[in-house]
Amino acid sequence: MFHNVIFDLDGTLLDTIDDLADAGNYVCRLHGWPTYTVEEYKRFVGNGMAKLVARFVPEEWRTPEGVAAILEEFMPYYDAHKEDKTAPYTGLPEVVRMLKEAGVSMSVLTNKADELAGPVVESYYPGVFSIVQGAIPGYEPKPDPALLQRLMERMGAERGNTLFVGDSNVDIRTAKNGGLTSCGVLWGFRGREELEKEGADQLVEEPQELLEVILGHG
Repeated sequence: MFHNVIFDLDGTLLDTIDDLADAGNYVCRLHGWPTYTVEEYKRFVGNGMAKLVARFVPEEWRTPEGVAAILEEFMPYYDAHKEDKTAPYTGLPEVVRMLKEAGVSMSVLTNKADELAGPVVESYYPGVFSIVQGAIPGYEPKPDPALLQRLMERMGAERGNTLFVGDSNVDIRTAKNGGLTSCGVLWGFRGREELEKEGADQLVEEPQELLEVILGHG
């Protein structure tokens, strides 16, 4: 079995897209800009909040200063509404509890801001994950492996018995960059084609399949 599993958050553990889209469109309406559909936001997310903002603002705002200014509007709204529509994927809370009972050590690595990530994970998955690592200053976001390596050191995890689970090419690339086996989930924001193209080691369609992938390994 894999003794350690690191999960992505948005699109993997939690369906957060409606709240992220609402926050983005709130800012767009403030400025009189075009708004976007939830499906479009699924393509915008995955690389952190700054990249998300850069993808929905007009081109003339896509400077470090422009993105920083919009983040000042986006983040307070999102923080206040981050659990309005967000929910865990059906069946996943039960699966991760079974994994925990089986002795699997689980953590979360996300490009969501660190101060937001911990509370939202604990709200929906109380007492399950040993560490929730979000984006922090001084570290590049996924797929850069620096935060992954830091997290693995904190977990006491070794590459050979650690699995990375996520829903996007960013997650599969993160696993590759860190020398980990990857598992792509098909219930998230992206799809099979993207995950296969990126070279995911395994794909699962339903949360229950994670039990075989993780506990049946080796």
